[in-house]
Amino acid sequence: MALLEAHDVHAGYGPVEVLRGLDFTVEEGEVVVILGANGAGKTTTLRALSGMIATSGSFLFKGQEIVGKDPADIVRLGIAHVPQGRGTFPELSVEDNLYAGAYARNDKEIRADVESWYDAYPVLGERRTQQAGSLSGGEQQMLAVSRALMSRPELLLLDEPSLGLAPIIVKDLFAKFGELNRERGTSMLVVEQSAQLALGIANRAYVLESGSIAIEGTAEQLRNDDSIKRAYLGIEVDEAEHESHEDPADPPTDHPASPPTDHGANL
Repeated sequence: MALLEAHDVHAGYGPVEVLRGLDFTVEEGEVVVILGANGAGKTTTLRALSGMIATSGSFLFKGQEIVGKDPADIVRLGIAHVPQGRGTFPELSVEDNLYAGAYARNDKEIRADVESWYDAYPVLGERRTQQAGSLSGGEQQMLAVSRALMSRPELLLLDEPSLGLAPIIVKDLFAKFGELNRERGTSMLVVEQSAQLALGIANRAYVLESGSIAIEGTAEQLRNDDSIKRAYLGIEVDEAEHESHEDPADPPTDHPASPPTDHGANL
């Protein structure tokens, strides 16, 4: 049995249907990435899973149906969500944000976990009394992830963690995600537009197109398929390098152009 199973999931906003019959799984200990253009339904998938919007179909977490459950109850079951745009409590201190992440716990190890995140991200320890809203974008993302992990989730949902961050910070952040998965065994479902980085830490990936899954496969398969990289992932393929591996006797073939990208609001 998979840790998470999605079956025929439909969701949207009012009369607008965004997700159209999604089926996917996340195995225990896996990192699964959801890719796709703006408007494809990536963020909506995580909102539906977190209980933030009305949803039909089925989300089974450890065999238990969670569609229709209150978001707080979903957290208690073992799912934590880091929303797009960080989502810290800006008026609270760094330390208060971390304690807020443990609201569903009732044990004696909360303080030890706070200190462990100060060890993981020393800058948070240095700014423990500082308001979260005064941190840099990268520091706020560190705090948002640490706060989510204070609930000790079995499944961490990450929505566009690279958004608005400098490339060097993003690279370090994704390295930390990979480390968390390897060392703590935390399963992750990651929505991300930076396909190369996301596939670098993933086991498997799904590509959404207009609210439906267009392609699925291992991270390696998606990374190495030129047609997928060009058409769905926005990754330019080095044509000269590609042609150098072709039989010179073969006539050149035309490659389909990438579909237009929707630059509207991310759904």
